[in-house]
Amino acid sequence: MAEDDTRMFQGREYVYAVYREKSFSRAAQKLFISQPSLSAAVKRTEERIGYPVFDRSTKPLKLTECGEKYIAAVEKMMAAEQEFFHYINDLGELKTGNLTLGGSSLFSSWILPQIMGRFSRKYPMVKISLVEESTSRLEELLQNGGVDLMMDNCDLDNAVFESCVYQKEHLLLAVPGAFAVNGKLQEYAVPAREIRRGKLSESEIPTVPLEYFRDEPFALLKPDNDTRKRAMNLCRLHGFEPRMIFELDQQQTAYHVTCSGLGVSFVSDTLIIYGGANPGVVYYRLDGADSFRNLFFYWKKGRYFSRAMGEFLKTAGCMKDRKSGNPHEDNI
Repeated sequence: MAEDDTRMFQGREYVYAVYREKSFSRAAQKLFISQPSLSAAVKRTEERIGYPVFDRSTKPLKLTECGEKYIAAVEKMMAAEQEFFHYINDLGELKTGNLTLGGSSLFSSWILPQIMGRFSRKYPMVKISLVEESTSRLEELLQNGGVDLMMDNCDLDNAVFESCVYQKEHLLLAVPGAFAVNGKLQEYAVPAREIRRGKLSESEIPTVPLEYFRDEPFALLKPDNDTRKRAMNLCRLHGFEPRMIFELDQQQTAYHVTCSGLGVSFVSDTLIIYGGANPGVVYYRLDGADSFRNLFFYWKKGRYFSRAMGEFLKTAGCMKDRKSGNPHEDNI
């Protein structure tokens, strides 16, 4: 029978490293120890538990049923420790501490580093980490304490997460300049300077009749992506299904397809404002409720809201949560 005490969690950092890397050799490299030493440490933990944590017959390495429960317990312990660590940091007036941010490729490349720089100049002793992942993976990390704040333009469950609005963003249609369809639509083209102003909702430029593009090739994102869902809704609003030639993971990749002259894409003005306009691309303003959305910072509801989190959001200039109100507003 397994020992019924906390000794079964001794060496949990070794077990968790193997779980994250799905490999003893890679985990050993991360931990700067030898593979035999790591294997022995994990084996001792499994002996204390009384059951194996890993199924060593699979590649990549997988958890056993007992291992899944063990890792879930370890993640809860890690989250509790991190929460207490945040509390202690607050008492130290942010003279030390950690803050982990999460964002997809677009936000991790262009927006978060700028805010991180301003925050670090004010609180140089707080160590900031940046995790670049897909939205679904970041949601998991936010849930289990792997990240403190997540930036995204999706709508997460407000029963689980709280949020504040960073800014509004608009979707644009990006079309290769060589496409003949542009010749009919010159009055609708949006100059790059108008996009850089970030005030498309106030622009007098008319919205483009999207049905003109029904026969053009499109580079769209995968079905679970918010931009893809909005793009499909907008096309259907104008009576057609887009002819898709590429289905991609990242908005930046779809935009690069357009810049290469291969297909039409839907991009946010955020990408153009921060990443720059391409002179070989024509941009069009879109109409409809799906053509604009909010860019949020999210955090886990009910979790201790650290001063570092509050000061970072204050540095970002966040607004009040549009969905349910922000109970931490005084901290922000």
